Amino acid sequence: MGEKHNRAGFEDGFWWSNDGLRLHYRDYPGRDDRPPILCFAGLTRNARDFEAVAERLSGEWRIIVAELRGRGESAYAKDAMSYVPLTYLQDVEALIAQLSLKRFVAFGTSLGGILTMLLAAAEGDHVAGALLNDVGPELDPAGMARIRGYVGKSASFATWMHAARATAEANRDVYPDYDVEDWLRMAKRLYRLTPTGRITLDYDMKIAEPFRLPGNQAGPDMWRAFDGLKTCPLLIVRGETSDIFPADVARRMVERHGDVELVTVPRTGHAPTLEEPEAVGAIDRLLIRIEAKLGETAK
Repeated sequence: MGEKHNRAGFEDGFWWSNDGLRLHYRDYPGRDDRPPILCFAGLTRNARDFEAVAERLSGEWRIIVAELRGRGESAYAKDAMSYVPLTYLQDVEALIAQLSLKRFVAFGTSLGGILTMLLAAAEGDHVAGALLNDVGPELDPAGMARIRGYVGKSASFATWMHAARATAEANRDVYPDYDVEDWLRMAKRLYRLTPTGRITLDYDMKIAEPFRLPGNQAGPDMWRAFDGLKTCPLLIVRGETSDIFPADVARRMVERHGDVELVTVPRTGHAPTLEEPEAVGAIDRLLIRIEAKLGETAK
């Protein structure tokens, strides 16, 4: 249920996981005659990652940005081993059931894209279209090692400018054209202000525990999960210099899917923010394709 209306144009909503966690989502209003867009952020990220996308599309499209357990305003799990994709899938299915969503579009960045593929495998008939942002059924071990090297390492700063400098140092290769204002904006997505006045990362450090286990990449056949998206329009966005999402995997995905557009964001690593002109245009084209497909189905 929506609990409060925010000046940014969304309501805060909450739902309960199967193991009793109170989880949070942002709900931006949109037209009732279109399926809502469900958004899922990456491993260490939260609902703020989709602010620009949601603010641009809301009104025309209802945008629901789910915060996974252990991120943002969602509760932290008692069992760190529940920070795995199949548990996230169960959490999201509980949200879909609570909101009685019959059809929806899914936007997923990185881990959110893995969740989108799993959701398509489990709820394929309900997915009207999808965006996979810098992720596919196979991931580059080099990029996974880089993420494993920083996830779960706490950081605390006295000012937002200190947090912005740290963000720049860690991500300069990913966004080589960013200036100070860009880094400050990114820091405010990554970090939160604590009651004690310190600025800290906005996720449970324990999400790193299952991620670091040997063999943690073994799991569902993600190519089979990806095939769950074959029946709907698909957009694949890839950062040109991504160390997570290999170009050859993206090409194989295009060859395997009938109704797909692949867009590469230049001079960008893992992952595009979806605010880049290339991504904005591609998202608009995806939504046009989804509406056309829904119109054909309704005939």
